[in-house]
Amino acid sequence: MSMSAPRAETAPPHALVVGGGIAGLAAAHELLGRGFTVTLVEAGDRLGGKLRRGEVAGVTVDLGAEAMLARRPEAVRLAREVGLGEALRPPNVAGGAIWTRGEIRPMPQGHVMGVPGTAESVRGVVSAEGLARIAEDATMPPCDPGEDVAVGEYVAARLGREVVDRLVEPLLGGVYAGDAYRISLRAAVPQLYTAATEERTLMDAVRSVQSVTREAARAREAAGEVAPPVFLGIEGGVGRLPEAVASAVRAAGGTVLTGVGARALRRTAVGWELECTDTVRRADAVVVALPAGQASKLLRAEVPYAAAELDTVEYAATALCSYAFRRSDLSGLPGGSGFLVPPVDGRTIKAATLVGNKWDWVSASDPELFAVRTSVGRHGERGVYERDDEELLRLSLADLREATGIDVRPVGQRVTRWEQGLPQYPVGQLARVARIRAAVAAKPALAVCGAAYDGVGIPACVASASRAVDEVVTSVGARTHSA
Repeated sequence: MSMSAPRAETAPPHALVVGGGIAGLAAAHELLGRGFTVTLVEAGDRLGGKLRRGEVAGVTVDLGAEAMLARRPEAVRLAREVGLGEALRPPNVAGGAIWTRGEIRPMPQGHVMGVPGTAESVRGVVSAEGLARIAEDATMPPCDPGEDVAVGEYVAARLGREVVDRLVEPLLGGVYAGDAYRISLRAAVPQLYTAATEERTLMDAVRSVQSVTREAARAREAAGEVAPPVFLGIEGGVGRLPEAVASAVRAAGGTVLTGVGARALRRTAVGWELECTDTVRRADAVVVALPAGQASKLLRAEVPYAAAELDTVEYAATALCSYAFRRSDLSGLPGGSGFLVPPVDGRTIKAATLVGNKWDWVSASDPELFAVRTSVGRHGERGVYERDDEELLRLSLADLREATGIDVRPVGQRVTRWEQGLPQYPVGQLARVARIRAAVAAKPALAVCGAAYDGVGIPACVASASRAVDEVVTSVGARTHSA
C-alpha cells in the first residue's frame, strides 16, 4: 500500500474530490483556480453523473439532462470557462405544453411552477368546477404558509386539488420526479414561499413573483442587456459539459481518476486520509460530491450525525426511453418542444421531448431522422421502473402514439435507467441540509456538495460545488494562518 508524501510547507494545499458528477468536477475545477492541487476519484467507469451522451440509430443525443437553466449564471459561466461558450444553444422552439384531458394543450401563461395568477389563465386545463374553486382563494384568510409546507397540500388548500393534479404535479414531477404533496414549498419554490408570507392570497403571491420578474427584465432592457433565454443546451449534447470540465481540470494539472472507489475517510493529525480501492491518498481538504447514500457510508466514521441525516434522503428511480424515426415514415411531424403529463391522467410517461424539433444540432446531425424521448418513473412508482426494457419501450411508445399520432416503428430505440435519479426535497429539506452542513463543518477542511443539498438542476449543483470550495478554502486558510 502506497501513500502520497506529506506536502512541504511551501507546497500548495492538496484537495481530494470524491465523485465525478458535475458537482465534483465543478469543485475540482474551482479548487485548481484557487491555488490547490487536486485529485478527483470516481468509482464508476465514466464521469458526468446524470449528464451523459449516447447514440440512437447513429444520432447523438443526451441520455440524461438535456438543458440547463440559463437565468441562473453558474452553469453557463462554467461552460464558458471550459471552452463551450460558442456551443451554447437555446431551444429551437420555446413554450411548453401539457397532455391532459385527451389533448396536448399549451402550458398556461403567468404561472409559478403551475400555480396560476388568475383563474382564467388555466381555463381548458382546469374544469369549470376547478375554476370556481380557484376563485375561493380571494375569500380565504391570509395565506401565510408558516415555517414550511408541502407544495401540493398548500396549493390544494388555497386553489383546490385540480390545480395541483393538472398543473403543479407535472411541473414539479418534471424537476424532481416526486410527489407534489410531499415536496417542500420552501425548498422547491422559494420565491413563491417568500411572496406567500407577504401577500394575502396565493394568487396575489404569484402575481408578486411575476412583477419582480418583469421589473428585472425592464432593468436589463434599460441597461441595454439582452434577456437570456430561460434554458440553454450545448451543441453535441449537455453531456459534453462534464467531458470539457474534466479536460480543463487535467490541463490545469489536476488528476482525474475513474474506476477508483472511496472506501473510508479518516482524519489524521495533519489532514485527511482517503482509503481507495487502489491505495490510500492524503490531502489537506476533502470535498464529498456523492449521492446521499454513498456520502453517508463514507462519512459515517468521522461525521456520524451527518451520515444519519443523509440516510434519510430518498431518491426517485427514473428511466428515459429514446427513439429515432425516419422522417419519411411520419405522415406529419408534431409541433412544439414536447409536453408534460399529469399523473392523474394515468399514463405511463410523465413527459416527452420532441428532440428533433427542440434542438437544431440533433436534426442537423442526420436530417433524415427524427428523435424523441420520453421519461418514465416517479418517486414511489417502482412498479413502472422495474419493467424490462422491451415493456417500457412498448408502453412509452403507445402513449407517444396516442398523444402525437406517431404510429410507425422506430429505427432505433434504447432505455437509459437512473436508479438514483433525483433526490427528493420533502418538507424540512432546508433544515435537514443545515444540520448536515453544521455537522460536517465541525471537521476541518471537509465539505459536501451535489444534488441532495441545494437543488437538482445543473446550475444548483455547480453553485453547491462553489459553496463547498469556499468552505474548505476558508478552513485551510484559517488553519494555515493559525499555524
